[in-house]
Amino acid sequence: MKILIAVHHWFRLWNAPPWLAPRLQERFPEHTFTQIASLESLSKELEDTDILIGYQLRPEQFAHARRLKYIHTTTAAVHQLMFPELIASDVRITNSAEIHGRVVAEHAMALIFALAKAIPASVRYQIKSEWGQQELWNRTPPREVAGATLLVIGLGSIGNEVARLATALGMHVIAIREHLERGAGHADEVYAPQELDRLLARADYVVLAAPLTGKTEALFDKCTFARMQKTAFFINVSRGPLVDEDALATALREEVIAGAALDVFPVEPLPAESPLWKLDNLLITPHTAALTDRLWERHSARITENLSRYFAGQPLLGEVDKRRGY
Repeated sequence: MKILIAVHHWFRLWNAPPWLAPRLQERFPEHTFTQIASLESLSKELEDTDILIGYQLRPEQFAHARRLKYIHTTTAAVHQLMFPELIASDVRITNSAEIHGRVVAEHAMALIFALAKAIPASVRYQIKSEWGQQELWNRTPPREVAGATLLVIGLGSIGNEVARLATALGMHVIAIREHLERGAGHADEVYAPQELDRLLARADYVVLAAPLTGKTEALFDKCTFARMQKTAFFINVSRGPLVDEDALATALREEVIAGAALDVFPVEPLPAESPLWKLDNLLITPHTAALTDRLWERHSARITENLSRYFAGQPLLGEVDKRRGY
């Protein structure tokens, strides 16, 4: 079989390292591994490709992939692949959600601590060489995390790890997930998505870790933020389109909620003219939640495991339900 590695991004870490194809070739010498550094030749390469390792594929490119049987994405999200032709095909898809889960969860917890302890405000005083103790206490008094209620929306690999870490810190974790039959995981309570409005009023912190689907796009809008407590913090480490940015900006300016932290945005990089940059009660990280120096070692291990399973006819790890979109 021909296995094509086609991962290209302007951000260096997202690109497959040059050692990946040779390492896989050594592990599976009976197959052929091809790694391309750009996507210019993707359509041509797909003509005789059996397995694609990558996440960038458009319908017109997929039309060339007549032999394609399996795609392993190096992303947790797969919404970019959910076009009708691919959904209707027999091509199987696995994602890398478990690769990113623990790392993104750590970042979410860091954001919770930063908001709770007023770290962004402290940094602003430091930049001005000001001892802002009294001003900080008057404006954004630090809080204790233990004993607070955390609402986690989405209980996949990221959300469940957030729940585990938060529980260890003494937080009470309530969660929303699509499939209640899968249990509460590390959360103390779990509910269906229909309970969101009621649960928002209970939460001191809300972490959004749900996949992007037709049901979740713009999940957080003006009405959603209005149902949160005025003292609550909102954190998004999933996908930008789940949040109406204008509604969030208004909620922060009018202090409908106490503050927020965003790692993802509908348009990335976030445009310099975006009003979000100027909001004192918003902490922005530039889509760094999944960054780790161990990223491609983890990818390599997962790709190797899933290829072994695929060639042996065994169940694949992280297989996507194309009809559900995750």
